[in-house]
Amino acid sequence: MNTSTRFPQVIGEDRLGTDDGLSAFESARPRLFGIAYRMLGSVAEAEDVVQDAWTRWQSTDRGVVRDPQAFLTTTTTRLAINVLQSARTRRETYVGPWLPEPIDPSADPSVGAERGEALELAVLMLLERLPPTERAAYVLREAFNYPHKEIAEVLRVEEANARQLVTRARQHVTGGRRARVSNDEQQRLLHAFVAASQTGDVAALERLFAADVVSQADDGGFIRAAQKPVAGGERVAKYIGSVSEWGLRGVTVTMIQANGATCVSCHAPAS
Repeated sequence: MNTSTRFPQVIGEDRLGTDDGLSAFESARPRLFGIAYRMLGSVAEAEDVVQDAWTRWQSTDRGVVRDPQAFLTTTTTRLAINVLQSARTRRETYVGPWLPEPIDPSADPSVGAERGEALELAVLMLLERLPPTERAAYVLREAFNYPHKEIAEVLRVEEANARQLVTRARQHVTGGRRARVSNDEQQRLLHAFVAASQTGDVAALERLFAADVVSQADDGGFIRAAQKPVAGGERVAKYIGSVSEWGLRGVTVTMIQANGATCVSCHAPAS
């Protein structure tokens, strides 16, 4: 994912000694995209927010802006909050579950931010349940290590309120997460899952799953997928086994890194 294609590239001021705001924006842009993506869980929506931030930066009297980075962070965060508020209505009428869009951080290392946990898909899914301001507070604090005072300024609340927002969000995320496994164990389980899925081995799949496992699929309106979550080890194993009969036939499976974890990318041949 290259988020720089929609904005001109610049290094410092131009040869005439003027600066139309590009240099400040370019230095901030990777972080702005990282904030917007974590808040929205969508690459396209994050890009749109950053584009809107650029437009507002261009129309601002930059001569009175004492801290361009703070201005751009505040603008991006507030724009993302606005998008979240409208997105909630859209996602309530979405056909089937809406899931965050995976992203390859190696394509834009800045997306990894200072702390990688807030990039994980499991965390992004938990953040979907939070009010927009709590989600913004969590992202700014946990992913980018912003001080509570600056978070308060971005969200237009008292510093004590900003601390409460971060604490509530952190408790929600911590309470909703399962025990983490090592990277090696995660990759071992993933390889076993892929092998069992490709052969439709329902018994092997069931042995891999916890009793309360839940399978969710976001088809985006393009593929066949369950429109409601499938719960329970036996039911999920049978569901994956049935899907493998048609969904994995002739598909190329590749291991990739996305959102801080090893994942599977499946590519079907063009019809």
